[in-house]
Amino acid sequence: MSETGAPASNTPSTDPAGPDETVQAVVRADGTAEVVLDGATQHVQTASVAEAGAAIMSLIAEVAARTGRAVPVEVRDPDGLWSLLVHPDGSVEEASAARAETRGRRSHDDGADDTRQLQAVTSTSTSSTVAPAGGRAASRVSAPATGALPTLDDLLSTRRRPASGYAEQGWRKRIRRVTGGAVSPGPGRSEAAYRDKIARIQRNFDGPKTIVVVNPKGGAHKTTATLLLAATFGIHRGGYTLAWDNNETRGTLGWRSKHAQHANTAVNLAQDLARFSDLRTARVGDLDDYVRSQASAQFDVLASDEDAASAASIDAAAFMALHRTLSRFYRVIVVDTGNNMRASNWQAAVSVADQLVIVSTVREDTAQSAAWAIDALRAAGYDDLLRSAVTVLSAPEPKVDKQLRKRLHEHFGALTRAVMDVPHDKRLIHGGPIEYSTLAPATRAAWLDVTATVADGL
Repeated sequence: MSETGAPASNTPSTDPAGPDETVQAVVRADGTAEVVLDGATQHVQTASVAEAGAAIMSLIAEVAARTGRAVPVEVRDPDGLWSLLVHPDGSVEEASAARAETRGRRSHDDGADDTRQLQAVTSTSTSSTVAPAGGRAASRVSAPATGALPTLDDLLSTRRRPASGYAEQGWRKRIRRVTGGAVSPGPGRSEAAYRDKIARIQRNFDGPKTIVVVNPKGGAHKTTATLLLAATFGIHRGGYTLAWDNNETRGTLGWRSKHAQHANTAVNLAQDLARFSDLRTARVGDLDDYVRSQASAQFDVLASDEDAASAASIDAAAFMALHRTLSRFYRVIVVDTGNNMRASNWQAAVSVADQLVIVSTVREDTAQSAAWAIDALRAAGYDDLLRSAVTVLSAPEPKVDKQLRKRLHEHFGALTRAVMDVPHDKRLIHGGPIEYSTLAPATRAAWLDVTATVADGL
């Protein structure tokens, strides 16, 4: 139904909007939009960007149905510029995918060229597939260059890549809902970037991985970083993630996380490691007596010693024994370190790290402490580990010193693989247990970005 209220006709016409004439549309964040059809601009005013996008796509879908031809469209929205193709049946696809399919149908080359064409088509296909006339796609793939007959691996290598799926955010999702799925565009740029970060976090590793969070100064947000990294890994990888407080005596990780019915800590687990020495009887469920489940965040916490009267401590030997056992049960271990770089358990943690995360607030004192730690680690021979490390700068207040932040980016950017900023969030400063689901969307988005970047180095 158009803005004039006239029903769309299925009779092909001479409407000028055809495959070679691109319809221009603009969708704004305030819910207004314009689309140029037949040389005339039609204005749309709605309550949201989602409704505006749905309205203009409905107008374009009417044109495609009326002309019996696919209509190329360029839509500029708050996420960027999108090239789409709206078909007479109401389906929508990325224009680049349609062009790739057309090239595939017109190609008559066989052998290696055929294989490359098929791969080009499948790698660019998104939400719909166009088959050649007759409904059957025919292609001829030559045998491998070695002359050997093709194997199962060769067949699997030519599989179509999974489609990106329907949009689940923004006005594209609204289009699918209001059209009952007849118009189902793919995800927008921001949603595609979000999905890419999830995929990077979820990718398979070649074994258990250990991430070590360091800064020898207190108040540098080590514990916060440890918990939010573990939560993000746990939520998106489905568990088997541990946040471990590796203070030689007492740390605060246990205080900042959900409590359990027991009060056991790393000291108790170290004393009872013999329970887990027999691989035939050791079970991950038995660790529940020592770790603290973080429920919907899908990770566990191993707290440091919390007994003020205790003389027990974790040294290098105890850390290494714990790490060997815990690596059998967890895929990702995030280690929160103490403030004493000379402690043997601190040094043991760095020695097993697959990835270092250097944390600091945007303050002179915590940044100087982080820089000092890097200098000391370089002197100890950890150059390669530092080059692949990630630096995380937390805003200590809603407004940060931009000049200082720039200086820190320049300094740590020359020493580590990436420097990431995370915003101030008042929900993190109360000192009690951190509830991931209550954090501001900007905070969760920033830590998703950090976690994906860390995962890239594992």
